[in-house]
Amino acid sequence: LAAGKKKSQKKGAYHHGNLRRALLDSALAMVEKEGPRGVSLRAVARLAGVSPAAPYRHFAGKEGLLAAVAEEGFRSLERHMQAAREDTRGLALAEFRAIGNAYIRFAANNPSHFRVMFGPEVSDKIAHPSLKIAADKASQIIADAIANCQRSGLEGADINPQRLVVAAWATFHGLATLIVDGQLSDMVRSDADLEQLGNSVTDVIYRGLSFSGL
Repeated sequence: LAAGKKKSQKKGAYHHGNLRRALLDSALAMVEKEGPRGVSLRAVARLAGVSPAAPYRHFAGKEGLLAAVAEEGFRSLERHMQAAREDTRGLALAEFRAIGNAYIRFAANNPSHFRVMFGPEVSDKIAHPSLKIAADKASQIIADAIANCQRSGLEGADINPQRLVVAAWATFHGLATLIVDGQLSDMVRSDADLEQLGNSVTDVIYRGLSFSGL
């Protein structure tokens, strides 16, 4: 019996009873090697050690699987930014900086999630309601930080807050993408380098938003 059990566990990654989790992990592993476009349900099933039909118990197709991966990523990003926000004790500029750094760190530490979250494979988030909710909650944290800065007089109260949010998000996201794609490997060799770069960029964003008149 023991030998038989050991043999069955060697068939694949799926041996712990959580099929959905095994499929998500296998999809992430495939994204890491081949990018989101390289993912297929058949290959994910093979990597997880289950039958080709097994993924359809949880996902209607490849897009549904990647939408679930993206949703998981947005929920994790929200938790990271929320935790960073709470550590600032309500100081508006410190909160803004902490949230920006949390966004950048999340991308650097979770590149596979990040690529799926913002990739074209699930760009139509309205088609996946729970994903849309998760993405909106994450972006709302940035919006709340901008509003807090405006209330504190750190950014112009008469400036359209949505324009400020887009400008801040675009800069956070641009830096995060450069890091994920390895374009700044000569500058970011450690967590300390990442934090220093993140601080510099968020400070530039803050000064730019304060005086840009957007």
